[in-house]
Amino acid sequence: GKDPRDASYVTSRFCGVCYSVHQMASSLCLDEAFKAQVPWPGTLLRNLAMGAEYIYDHPLHFYQLSALDYLDIMAIANYTGKDKKLIAVKDKIVGLVKRNDTFPLTPRYKPDEYCVNDPDVVIGAVKHYLKALKVHAKARQMGAIFGGRAPHYQSIVVGGCTQYPDLNMVARFKTMLDEQARFVNEVYIPDVLAFGTGPLFPLAKLGVGGGHYNYLSYGSLELSPNGDGKMVFPAGVIKNMDPAAIKVDKFDQSKITESVDYAWYKESKPVHPYDGEQEFDLKAKQAYSFVKAPRYEGEAMEVGPLARMLVAKNADLIGLVKKGVKPGAVARHAARAIETKLVVDACYTWLDQLTAEMMKPGFKIHDTDHWEPPATGKGAGFYEAPRGALGHWIKIKDHKIEKYQCVVPSTWNASPRCDNEKRGQYEESLIGVPVPDPDNPLNVVRVIRSFDPCLACAIHIIDPKTNELKKFLVQ
Repeated sequence: GKDPRDASYVTSRFCGVCYSVHQMASSLCLDEAFKAQVPWPGTLLRNLAMGAEYIYDHPLHFYQLSALDYLDIMAIANYTGKDKKLIAVKDKIVGLVKRNDTFPLTPRYKPDEYCVNDPDVVIGAVKHYLKALKVHAKARQMGAIFGGRAPHYQSIVVGGCTQYPDLNMVARFKTMLDEQARFVNEVYIPDVLAFGTGPLFPLAKLGVGGGHYNYLSYGSLELSPNGDGKMVFPAGVIKNMDPAAIKVDKFDQSKITESVDYAWYKESKPVHPYDGEQEFDLKAKQAYSFVKAPRYEGEAMEVGPLARMLVAKNADLIGLVKKGVKPGAVARHAARAIETKLVVDACYTWLDQLTAEMMKPGFKIHDTDHWEPPATGKGAGFYEAPRGALGHWIKIKDHKIEKYQCVVPSTWNASPRCDNEKRGQYEESLIGVPVPDPDNPLNVVRVIRSFDPCLACAIHIIDPKTNELKKFLVQ
C-alpha cells in the first residue's frame, strides 16, 4: 500500500551494518518495475558508494569478528621485543587485563591447537586489529561522499542517483581510497595469506566447513557502459563442484524457490519469491527456525565471497586451491581478502570514468523520465552484497506496492532443511567438524563466522540430548 519509491529507504533500515546493499537491491528492482534506464554516470556513483561498503566490511569481518577465534590473545603478555609501538600495544592489553576490562577481546573460547600463540605474531595481529578500526571508520566516511550520508545512504534511488558530484568530491574519495588501498595491500591481504598458508594451513587443507559445494552468484558492479556484461563479480551457478574442473552454469532467477517446511510459517509448497508470503505459524510441527529455505533448482547453495571467487574462477583463489587449500572456513577468509582488492582496483577505474563523464555535455545521473510509479508492474533486483547474493522482488498495483519480498544472503546460507530434506549450507558445513569439547565449540564458531552471518533474530542453539537451550560466549 505504500509508494514504491519508499521501498529503497525502508528496506535500507533492515540492517544497520549492511544498510546500503538493501537500498541498492531495492533500487534495482524498482528500476525494472519502472522501466528506468540508469545513465552510466548514475551507475558509476552507485558503484563507488557500494564499493566503499565492501572496503570497510571485509576487513572488519576478518579483524574484529573472526581473527580472535584463531589467536591466543593473552600470549601478548610474553612479548619481549623492542618495537616501541608493539610494546605500547602490549602495555595497553596487559593494562586492560589488570583492570578486568578486556572487552571486546574477551569473553572468548579457550584456545585450541590451531590458535596462534607466538607472542610476536599475536601482538602484530592485535596491532592490525586496532589499526583496522580506524581504517574502517574512514571507509564509511568515504561511502558517504557519494551516498549522501552513512549509515543509510540517501542518494541511491530508482532511476539512478540524486546527488551530482563535483571534482572536490572525486578528489576526497580518491585520497581516502589511497589510504584504504595501502591497508588492503600491505596489511589485510598479507595477514590473511600468512595465517591461511601458515598456522591455519592444516585447517585449510582439511577443508573444515566445506558444506554442499554448490555456489551461487547473482553478479554485480558493472565495469563498462556498453552492456557487455563485464562485472567485478560475474553471475553464475556451480553445482557439486569439482575443484579440478569447475563448471559454471548461467544464472536463471526463475529457478529460485523458498520452502517453509521446517520454518515457523504457514504450510505451503515451495514458491518463487514473487509469490512468497509471510504468514507465521508458531505451532508448525517440524519447524526449528524463522529462516526460510531458499533453493536453486531444489539445491541448497552457498553465497558470498567464496562463491563469487569460484564462479569467477579467480586465479589467486584457484592458485591457493592448487596448493592444497580446500573450500571451507579458511578459504572463505582468503576469498574475502582477494575480492576486496578487486573492488579497490575497480574504484580507481570508476573514478577515472566518472571524471571523464563529468567533462561531457549533458552529464546525467538519473532517468527523470521514469520517476513516477507505473500503474502496474513488477521487478526483481539482484545484487552481490558483501555477505552474498541479495534479491528483492516487487509487484505494483494502482501505483502502490502490492507485494514485496526479499531473499537475503544469510537466508541462503543459514536456511533450515527444505521440502526434500536437504540441509542448509550452515548445517551441511558443520557435518564432520571436530568438537572435542561441546562447551568450548571453537571449530563450530570458526565455521559459522567464516560466512559472516547476520542472524541476530534467528539463532537458537539447543542441546540435542537434553533439549535445553545452550549458553555460549558470543563476542
